[in-house]
Amino acid sequence: MHVFIQIPCLNEAKTLPLVMARMPRRIPGVDAVDVLVIDDGCTDGTVDVAKSLGIRHFVHHAATMGLARSFRDGADYALKHGADIVVNTDGDNQYPSERIGDLVRPILEGRAEIVVGDRRTDTIREFGPFKKLMQRFGSWVVNLAAGTSIPDAASGFRAYSKRSLLQLNILTEFSYCMETIIQAGYKRLAITSIPITTNPKTRKSRLFHNIFEHMGKSAGAIIRSFLMYRAQSVFTWSAAIPGIGVAVIFIRYLTFFLAGQGKGHVQSLLIGVMLFIWMVVSLLLLIVSEVQRTQRKLQEDQLERLKEIQYQPASQTPRSDEQ
Repeated sequence: MHVFIQIPCLNEAKTLPLVMARMPRRIPGVDAVDVLVIDDGCTDGTVDVAKSLGIRHFVHHAATMGLARSFRDGADYALKHGADIVVNTDGDNQYPSERIGDLVRPILEGRAEIVVGDRRTDTIREFGPFKKLMQRFGSWVVNLAAGTSIPDAASGFRAYSKRSLLQLNILTEFSYCMETIIQAGYKRLAITSIPITTNPKTRKSRLFHNIFEHMGKSAGAIIRSFLMYRAQSVFTWSAAIPGIGVAVIFIRYLTFFLAGQGKGHVQSLLIGVMLFIWMVVSLLLLIVSEVQRTQRKLQEDQLERLKEIQYQPASQTPRSDEQ
């Protein structure tokens, strides 16, 4: 069992030693533990500091690519180097490195494919009342979309099994956190969480400038992921609601028409026709979304098989017979 701990870094020379100070070198049930630094365009000597701390694995970005791309490239590197579990933590020392063993435990025991560290945001003093409220609301929305029950959907302290990474596809450019939970829920991957206590804040977030930018980008990521995997539920309701209205209006009009009072209720008939058109368009979109969902499922199955071949250990790679 091989665990890779990846640390996305953007100018973390000062805080990276704090992250590594309590980094586990051994984990019960794990044969090897490696640390990977994703250099997301660092200019402050973070890589030199990482090398001085004994880190041997690196992914380099010539320019800042963002958290989602850093996670994706880090996971790709880890899987190519034999990772069975990939842990993600932050270079600003927000998350407790010493809890990584607890984070991977549910995966080692076969109880989960993804584990999220629950920061218990209500207890974080640096978070104001509004931010705490938005964190709870955001997690509630993600869980509603994914059919999960993760209390802190925005937490970046996570562990992923190799199986889950083969099935997940990172498409967003902002943050993978919400997207992967929605995908995991859709694909029936077992996901759980463990409570953690975060370390004191060392700097402001570089992922967004203010809470409103974070809300906007998170909302966009949630909506895109939801429409990608659960568009049929949107169009089902979009067809059902006007369909009920059409039935009520047409029955009402027919009642007046049979009573000889149809002329005074033509406007109701027009509204009914508009709702009927809305219902038909929604039904057509529902059919299209179902066709696309089937095609996407087939494409993702093919991509998963390709990943299995790509990340297969060299000793198990099929070879043609020598002549």
